[in-house]
Amino acid sequence: MASKNVQITDDLSSVLDRFFFDRNYTQVAVLVDENTEQACLPLVKDLIPEHWLISIVSGESNKNLSTCESIWGALTEGSFDRHSLMINLGGGVIGDMGGFCAATFKRGIDFINIPTTLLSQVDASVGGKLGIDFQGFKNHIGVFKDPELVIIDPVFLKSLPNKELRSGFAEAIKHCLIADRKRWDEISQKNLDTQNWVDIIGHSVAVKEDIVAGDPFEKGQRKLLNFGHTIGHAIESTYLDRGEERLLHGEAIAIGMICESYLSKKKSGLQETELNEIVSYINRIFGLPQLDKEAFEEMVELISQDKKNQGKVINCTLLKTIGEGVVNIPISTGDVIDALFYYNQLSDK
Repeated sequence: MASKNVQITDDLSSVLDRFFFDRNYTQVAVLVDENTEQACLPLVKDLIPEHWLISIVSGESNKNLSTCESIWGALTEGSFDRHSLMINLGGGVIGDMGGFCAATFKRGIDFINIPTTLLSQVDASVGGKLGIDFQGFKNHIGVFKDPELVIIDPVFLKSLPNKELRSGFAEAIKHCLIADRKRWDEISQKNLDTQNWVDIIGHSVAVKEDIVAGDPFEKGQRKLLNFGHTIGHAIESTYLDRGEERLLHGEAIAIGMICESYLSKKKSGLQETELNEIVSYINRIFGLPQLDKEAFEEMVELISQDKKNQGKVINCTLLKTIGEGVVNIPISTGDVIDALFYYNQLSDK
């Protein structure tokens, strides 16, 4: 079950009516990008009190201080005070950055998230992590702050291209691999187009909320949610400015999960049969694009700055078995290179 501040619904109007019923915000802002302004705003704008519209340029490459300055500037221009509200209408970039800007503007104003991509519905909208990228490092600057409300409505998924649905599905796969063997067995029997998205969203939200509730500030078991991300984030950052070669978050995390499953066989007891099972399914859904070997050293350098590291020790979340993750497994830069070469030889076949 979702917590009281995360609601999965097909009735946006009623949820928003209840939210605003006993709240008297002095100002309301709605943060969108060019995509959600066109495809998603028409579904909600008449359900929200009079508001300012703040539009930014979409994409991970714009999740930076410069864009934050423009958001803070718009709030300042609108004379927003500490009794104002920000509504973040969009995917993970909008939720991360909009929440960060709200949490830091005048030491914090309320915000709610209405995630509109599968990725943000199953992952980014839950857990209170907010942040922006800095000097090429993913989510390098940020805070922990929960939104007043998260409204998840599958209606927004109808506007998504297949590539975006697939990207979001990577996080749902991750939730199964770290916490639920039975659900993995169910989803891995289906292709992308036969998945039940309402069930998948509900399951992912429940898994993530259960983990976060026990470790809200990522001191221990919350690190389970980083499976696939130590190497995956480095791949994503390396390919961020590569034009048509750029990888979506979920595509990079899918590769990261293959690499970290390989390291799980080496370091934490994952059976080879299970490694092959994971590789086979991820390849079936995502394909296996070759990585640029010349960029491996850059990826290693990015991993050396990972927030989960302690000193020079790279801490990684790996799998004991499908359905059970384990945190704080030390790996070396040599292990990372080994895993990247393992992945590339798979995509050679």
